[in-house]
Amino acid sequence: MSLAKKVAFDPTLAEAVRTGLGARPKTLPPWLFYDEEGSRLFEAITELPEYYPTRTERAILETFATEIMAAAGHPGCVIELGSGSARKTALLLEAVFTHRPEVVFHPIDVSAAALDEAKTQLGERLPNLRVEPVCGHYLPALEALAHAGGPRLILFMGSTLGNFEPGEAIAFLRELRSHLRPDDLFLLGLDLEKDPAILVPAYDDAAGVTAAFNLNLLARLNRELGADFDLDAFRHLALWNAVEHRIEMHLVSLKPQTVRFAATGLEITFIEGERIHTENSYKHPPAEVDRILAEGGFAPVAAWTDARGWFTLRLARPR
Repeated sequence: MSLAKKVAFDPTLAEAVRTGLGARPKTLPPWLFYDEEGSRLFEAITELPEYYPTRTERAILETFATEIMAAAGHPGCVIELGSGSARKTALLLEAVFTHRPEVVFHPIDVSAAALDEAKTQLGERLPNLRVEPVCGHYLPALEALAHAGGPRLILFMGSTLGNFEPGEAIAFLRELRSHLRPDDLFLLGLDLEKDPAILVPAYDDAAGVTAAFNLNLLARLNRELGADFDLDAFRHLALWNAVEHRIEMHLVSLKPQTVRFAATGLEITFIEGERIHTENSYKHPPAEVDRILAEGGFAPVAAWTDARGWFTLRLARPR
C-alpha cells in the first residue's frame, strides 16, 4: 500500500504544461519551480557561495533598511509579492516596527510551505507583528488585499521581475500600477548586468543544488500529473545570452524519448539534445531599470545599491 501524498489535480498546471511543451522551442513557466521541494531547494540556493543576488540584496537591506522605510513613510501595511520565506524582508519590518508597532505584513507566494515558514520565522523574530499570508499568484492575490489599510508599501524583491520578458515586465508593472492607490509606494529589487564569469556559476553551482532545483520541476510533473519523466535522462544547462542580456536555464534531453502524462493523456516526444527552456533572468544596466519603471507607470523616489554596483533597490510611486 502506497503512503505517497496524493496531490489534487490542478487544471492551471495541466494547461501550462500542455501549452509550454507543445510550443517550439519547448518551455515551462518558472512559477512551476515552487512546490514544497522546489521552495526548499531555492532556499538552499540562496545560501550557496556562488549565488550572490540574495546575499547582495540582504547586505543593502542591512545597511539601508532604516533609510528605506523612512523614505517610504513608515507604512502601516507591507505587502510582498513572491515573498518566499521573507528572511530578508524581516530587516525592513524591523525597521518600520519601531515607528509603527501596529504594522501588518501580507506575504504573497504560490508556495504554502514558504508562507508557513515565513509566518513561523517572523513570529519568532517579531512576535507582535501581524502576519497575514495570501497563497496565490501576484496580482490576483494583491487584488484580494484591496481592503488592506494604508499607507501601503508593495515589495517585489529578489530580482523576480528579471524573470519576465522585457515587454512582459512593463505590462506587469502597468497592471500592478492599476491595482495601487495614489499613496501607495513600490520597492523593486533588480540584479544588474555584470561579468558572465560571476553570473553563470550563480545558476550552475558546483554542488549541483541549482541542477536539482531545475530537475525538480520534472519531478513535480511526475507527482502531480502522473508524468513518467526519467530525471536521469535530462541535464541542467545554464548559459549567458549576451545578445538578450540574460541568464537562461534549460533542461536538455539526453536521448530520444516520449513522456506520457497519466492525468491528462498528453504525450510529448523529445529528440536527443532538445531543450525545455525553464527560466530567464535578465540582468539590466541601471538606465534600463529607470526606463522599465517609467514605462510601467512609476516615478522614482529613491535608489540604493551595493558598493560593487551589482544589485539595486528602487523606491517608486505610481504616476
